[in-house]
Amino acid sequence: MAPAIPIITAGLRPDLFAQVGTRSLSRVLLATMLSMFVVAGLGFRTVGLSKEALSEDELNKLNAVTEYRAKGLTGANGEHPLLMKAALTVSVIACERWNNLFASHPEVYIPVETSLRIPGAILGALSAVLVFLIAMELFGLEVGLISAALWSFDPLTISFNRIAKEDTFLVFFFLLMNVFWLRGQRVAESQPHRNADKFYWAAAASFGAMMASKYVPQLLSIPIAYYWTFQGMDATRWRLGKKKFLKFFIVIGVAFLVFNPTILLPETWRTIAKFTNYKLMGHDSYEFMGGLYPHRMADWLRGEPWYFYFVLLAVKLPVAALIAFAGGCVLLFRRATGDGRYFLLFWLLMWGLTFVLAGGKFTRYATSLMPAVIMAAALAIQFAGRHVGRFCRKLFQQSAIGIYARAGLVSAVIISTMWSAASASPHFRLYINSISGGSAKAGVLFPQDEFYDAYMMDALKQIAARAQPGAHVGTEIPLLADYYADRVGRSDLDCIEFSSADELAKLSAGDFLIDARGRTYLSNQSMLARLRQAAKPAFTVFVGSTPAADVYVLDQASLAALRGQ
Repeated sequence: MAPAIPIITAGLRPDLFAQVGTRSLSRVLLATMLSMFVVAGLGFRTVGLSKEALSEDELNKLNAVTEYRAKGLTGANGEHPLLMKAALTVSVIACERWNNLFASHPEVYIPVETSLRIPGAILGALSAVLVFLIAMELFGLEVGLISAALWSFDPLTISFNRIAKEDTFLVFFFLLMNVFWLRGQRVAESQPHRNADKFYWAAAASFGAMMASKYVPQLLSIPIAYYWTFQGMDATRWRLGKKKFLKFFIVIGVAFLVFNPTILLPETWRTIAKFTNYKLMGHDSYEFMGGLYPHRMADWLRGEPWYFYFVLLAVKLPVAALIAFAGGCVLLFRRATGDGRYFLLFWLLMWGLTFVLAGGKFTRYATSLMPAVIMAAALAIQFAGRHVGRFCRKLFQQSAIGIYARAGLVSAVIISTMWSAASASPHFRLYINSISGGSAKAGVLFPQDEFYDAYMMDALKQIAARAQPGAHVGTEIPLLADYYADRVGRSDLDCIEFSSADELAKLSAGDFLIDARGRTYLSNQSMLARLRQAAKPAFTVFVGSTPAADVYVLDQASLAALRGQ
């Protein structure tokens, strides 16, 4: 018979409190359930990856990969660390070899969009296991399983894992770090005869890899704050001491250099300096809820509103998960929830101080918040399931009915979350829950991040079919437009940034202008308002069933409107 794993149903830390109400679960069954979550989550994260065009940010990653392949390691895209770009390079090369190997079978061809996004999709799906391990360590196995299921099927989390950006890598290695960190604490507390050092160093190496994915050192404050919370207790055995703490940070530094050797290049530092001084910022604002806001990090409360991420969770979480998260936040302040609650409280607090008050916000920054959101929701789902089960058992005087009722409630929440993901596929970023207006509100609140330039491939296909040789195409993202013009065999098209006065002067009758949702800025707001009033678009490009960009064929009247004449 397979060994069994205890399930702690009281939500208490096993190393600090007595276990209450334990059952057992076969390791084989547990592994099967987690494997199902990972496979299903991977399916959602990979379906239709090439149906959306690359974004401007993703094109920058592709250009960095191209430069690495041509010149070796350079400072390309140096404002971001190397680890993710290294994974993308491996993925792009592997997919190219696959395509060459099966050149006679176009049905298995892997587009470049997919090759860039696969690494994040894989790590996002595997993160369900890490979410499970952390939630189990803090609150017991039942909460761990619910958390893994919610992570696998939550449409907002899926949407973040489907883009070639650093946040998914950041979260994966941050979760891995905390798996080792919490495991080391439990070993030191419950098995003092064992040496827990290997867990400390594994945690440090994982954090070094996290820093080699994205520069967010503030996240280290979460496990450190949790560690110090228990240092005043006489029973606490998990004390690193000054020497081990110093060694911990040395291991972080070594791992960071191993995974991010380009940090040693002067070109990288020059790029970082330009980035931190906003010299690489291409646009002056961000559209949120119909308004335009400055979005530099140092704008603080003058930038995007402090409630940006609160709105994001309110409209993007499925209704049942949203209610559960609200309930979970209340449970985090109840002592009966156990000491594991402090970890989530520190997570929510430190993350909020880092991102809520900053002036520059993007929805993808919430990727590193989602594990805490999901674990808090899982706590409430377990709590509600337990009470529903007790109520039904007392009402019908049958314990079996109570068990079925409890399982039914938990399953209903998970299935409703999965149904939300299925209904949003493959354009998960456009998902809006039913109480916030559903699909009718898609692309209204966070248009830049919701569309994320997904329309550009289709827009250039249609323009290419209509444009005269050498025509100009006005857009706010000319490099991306150039890329897709080349892809459709129209390298003769000249894509220009129309909000630049010098570039605007190049436009003439018969040229095209792409008015894309989410690409309205303070710098072009007035000219686009005049254009929309003076002319009608020649055609509209959709992402799924949602209009994403209007394309104008310019004439003298529309040109005059653009130029304010």
